[in-house]
Formats: sequence, C-alpha cells, structure tokens
Amino acid sequence: MSIRVVIDHRTGGSSPNKLRHPEKAHRPDNPIARKPDWIRVKAPNHPVYHETRALMRSNKLVTVCEEAACPNIGECWSQRHATMMIMGEICTRACAFCNVTTGLPHALDADEPTRVAEAVARLGLRHVVITSVDRDDLEDGGAHHFARVIHAIRAAAPETTIEILTPDFLRKKNALEVVVEARPDVFNHNLETVPRLYPTIRPGARYYQSLRLLDRVKQLDASIFTKSGLMLGLGEEKMELAQVMDDLRVADVDFITMGQYLQPTVKHAPVARFVTPAEFEDYGTMARVKGFLQVSSSPLTRSSYHADADFAALRDARNARLKEDQ
Repeated sequence: MSIRVVIDHRTGGSSPNKLRHPEKAHRPDNPIARKPDWIRVKAPNHPVYHETRALMRSNKLVTVCEEAACPNIGECWSQRHATMMIMGEICTRACAFCNVTTGLPHALDADEPTRVAEAVARLGLRHVVITSVDRDDLEDGGAHHFARVIHAIRAAAPETTIEILTPDFLRKKNALEVVVEARPDVFNHNLETVPRLYPTIRPGARYYQSLRLLDRVKQLDASIFTKSGLMLGLGEEKMELAQVMDDLRVADVDFITMGQYLQPTVKHAPVARFVTPAEFEDYGTMARVKGFLQVSSSPLTRSSYHADADFAALRDARNARLKEDQ
C-alpha cells in the first residue's frame, strides 16, 4: 500500500468560541470572491475518504488538509493520502494568506519523532511529507526536531523517501546545517509570492533569506532535491514571476509548484484574480524552458499534492539529465 501522509500532530484543542485569528481581528473585511468553475471540486463521498477520516480520528490526529481547507482533500483522502505537521499547531508568524493559528506555541513534544516514525512504518508509506509551523520562539527554529523526525523515520521505515517543507530559519545560526546533515530526500521551502508583495503577504519573512536558504542546501549537499512553491492570484505580474523563476534556477532549485491562492477568511488577503488554467499551463511551460527538472502548475496544485508521484518523476528526470551530460 502506498500512502502519502501529511499529519498534523497536535496537543489539546481550541475552544469553538475562541477567535482563530485574533491578530487579524483589527483588519478590515475582504469579501471572499466566488470561485470559478475550474476551482470547484466535488464534495468528498468516496468510502476510502471516510476510512481515512476515521483513521485520523481514531489516532487523534489533526490534518493540515482540514486546517487549510484544502480543495484536494476529497481526492487525496480517497487515495489514503494525507500531510504531517510537526511542532504543534500554533505558528509564531501571522502571514496574510495562512489559516494556521498564530500565537505562543507549546513546548516541543519529545515523543513526536517516534510517533511520526511509527505511523509511517505502520502505514507502509512510500513517500512522506513533513512540514511544520514557524517556531521563532526556539533557538534553532526547530531544526534539531526536524532532524530527529528524519532520523526516526529512517530507522523505522528505511525504504520511505522523506520530503520536508521547512520554515525559513530566519536568524537561526547553523539551523539549516542541522537539517541538511539529516539528509532528507527533498528539501522544500516555499517562496510563496514575488518580493514586491512580501511586506503585505509575508511580512515576517524576507525574500532573499528564503532564496539563500534554498541555495545553501545545494551548497551543503548537491544530492538533495530542492523544491519551492508559489501562490498565484495575489497581484503578481508575469514578469515578476519570470524573475522569481530565474532566481530559483540560479539557486539550482529542481522543482517548482504553482497554484491558485484561495482566501481562507474575510480577514485574510483578498484574491486579486483567479488565474485561468491556460495561464497556469503557460507558466508551467515557462518554468520548464528555464530548466526546472519538475514543474507542477495548475489552479489546484499545492506543495504536497501528488508528492509521491512527483518525487518518482523528479528522480527519473535527474537520471535522464545525467545521462545526457555524459
């Protein structure tokens, strides 16, 4: 059985009457635009979807799929695909696009690496994606915790390939080196948007810090695949996207994903426009011409969407390019 899982390991729970985003309460409301036909998906009703949901409930797991209101949840859960979020459910950042709760996180769970590894082994995963909240409160930004999770999975499920989607480790000295030394198969860090929009969309981050992070991974270990994602529809221009692609290629990033931004609540950044499927195809072609080994570009593309199949294609693409260079 091949299952891609992104599991959100949480402790405790929030009161249903508690504001999810109190830090955004002062912001003016941005009405949520009606989605075009190409964004709409069928309500999940496949029997395996309900089995996957029951599995998550019985193991007391909260998934990113639900928290982010991912439009692909019906498809993914019907294939027993889900994604793992470590280090809690509370983020220290308050990005304008993100639906994760902001606040003071809880202490790290020392048993989490073992529990994650046991779940991976029990489910027989071929490929697993592990992400996290930002942990600016920790001296290392959570780097050692990422490494412990990777090592635990390697011990419990040595055949499983590991993809990590990390924070930017802003001002966390030597944090990246700790994670790279643990040797994940794929190192993913999303730029999210073009640099012009960072002050309003991703105010806690720095574009060139994120870019340097990806570049540094390749300097430390060129065998690790690198990956980054962009949200479209936030007001970016075509030439800005082209420049971001060029920046990523200069950093030798292997894989780019591009998907439509969807506004989680009225307090989040509004959708500037819905990018058409034809435009996504054009951007995908542009990315391939620029030399990315793997490209995923469509309205419903997300960082971990089809990650297992994409990893296999990524590995094949590298092998093919190496043969061409011989």
